[in-house]
Amino acid sequence: MGKPVLQIVVASTRPGRTGLPVARWFRERAAAHDAFEVELVDLAEVNLPFLDEPHHPRLRQYVNQHTKEWSATIERGDAFVFVTPEYNYGFNAVLKNAIDYLHHEWQYKPVGFVSYGGVSAGTRAVQMLKQVVTTLKMVPVSEAVSIPFVAQFLDEEGRLRPNDVMDGAADAMLAELARLAAALRHLRPAA
Repeated sequence: MGKPVLQIVVASTRPGRTGLPVARWFRERAAAHDAFEVELVDLAEVNLPFLDEPHHPRLRQYVNQHTKEWSATIERGDAFVFVTPEYNYGFNAVLKNAIDYLHHEWQYKPVGFVSYGGVSAGTRAVQMLKQVVTTLKMVPVSEAVSIPFVAQFLDEEGRLRPNDVMDGAADAMLAELARLAAALRHLRPAA
């Protein structure tokens, strides 16, 4: 059995988004951690329309090709990190839509959060997300990366330059995700 697959999901899709440089930094950190095969899943590239499946996701009777492809992508993952902004005290609609497209594909997989924003660092969005993911039988880890005033960490080329606190939080979250991915794998039925 190879390494588990960690999918880093970039939630923001708007032009000029900060989420992509944050996710790229985290991808490098996760690759260096070496516990996972790491994939970056950019919801701007996935480009799902507003939920358009005629059947409930629990039935897995997908009719649209974009849903079948999204299902295959998420099914491949063993653990997730959602890189999310905070919009008006909550998480963005694109991420909610992507989550709602599927049901079984998320189950018994650990999830961590890298949030960013202003003074709250996106933590209010994460609190709302935890309610959503636990309904899908995902297991959120308590370790998280929360980046306040994120613009101060971006260099002239738009790359994130983390501090020691961010790096340490990322390493702690990755370690916990690796432990839970191994433990939860046995709870998932074959697709």
